[in-house]
Amino acid sequence: MKTILITGCSSGFGLETARTFLERGWKVIATMRTPREGVLPPSEHLRLLALDVTDPDGIREAAASAGPVDALVNNAGVGLLSVFEGTPMEAVRATFEANTFGAMAMTQAFLPHFRRRGGGVIVNVSSSVTLKSLPMLAAYTASKAALNAFTESLALELAPFDVRVRLVLPGEAPETPFGRNARTLMQRVGITVPEAYAEFARGVFERMSAPRPGPLTRPLDVAEAIWRAANERSCPIRQAAGADALALAEAWTALAPASGAASTASTRQP
Repeated sequence: MKTILITGCSSGFGLETARTFLERGWKVIATMRTPREGVLPPSEHLRLLALDVTDPDGIREAAASAGPVDALVNNAGVGLLSVFEGTPMEAVRATFEANTFGAMAMTQAFLPHFRRRGGGVIVNVSSSVTLKSLPMLAAYTASKAALNAFTESLALELAPFDVRVRLVLPGEAPETPFGRNARTLMQRVGITVPEAYAEFARGVFERMSAPRPGPLTRPLDVAEAIWRAANERSCPIRQAAGADALALAEAWTALAPASGAASTASTRQP
C-alpha cells in the first residue's frame, strides 16, 4: 500500500485530496497546523500530523516521523489580497514563507528519501493566477510564480533519480474558505488600502463578490489532478484543475506556443 503526505489538510483542496486518496486505498498522512478529529473519516490508514510549513523544526520532525512516503503534496498556503503599495513587507515575506519557502523546505526535507529509493512524486499546488494577471494579487501571484519556476527546474534535477515533480494549478474555488481567509489575514495584519486606490479597490471587491458566470473549480477537480500526478507517469508537469483554470491554460498555451505553456494540461471533470 502506497503512502502520501499532504500539507494543509484542514479544509479545501488538501482535505478533499486526503479524502480521495483514502477512498482509493492509499495510506494518508494529513498535516495541518492544528489537527482536528472528525475532519476526515476514521481509518486505520489515516494519520493526522501537526505541521506548520513555516517552522523549520516542525518540518524536520514531520519528515522524521512520517517515515517512507511515495508521494509528497505541498498544498499548504495562504492568500494575500491587497494593494501592493499598502502591503507591509512583513506580510509579503509571510506569504512567500508559506507559499514558496514552505514548499521548498518540505521538498528538501524529503528529497534524500526519494533519491535513495530511486522514485517518488512531489506535487506542488500553485494557482491559475500565474496564467492571467489579476489586480490586488501582486504578492500572492509572485509567490506562486516562484513556486512554478522552482518546480519546473527541480524536475530536471530529479529526473535522473526517477523522482517526478509536478504542478497543479487550480482556478477560483468558491467552495473553499481560501478567499475568506485572505480577507481575514488582511484585517489581522492591519493591511489598509491607500486613499488613492480606494475607488479602484472598491471596484475589485465588488467584482469579486458578484456571482460568477459559468463553472469554476471544485475541490474534487484539484484532488483528481493530484491523483493523476501521483499515479500516471505520463502526466504533464503542469495541470490546470477546474473549468476556469482549463480555459485560462488553453488561452495561455495559444499565446505562448513556443514556451512551457505547451506542457499545461487540463483536468476537466466529466
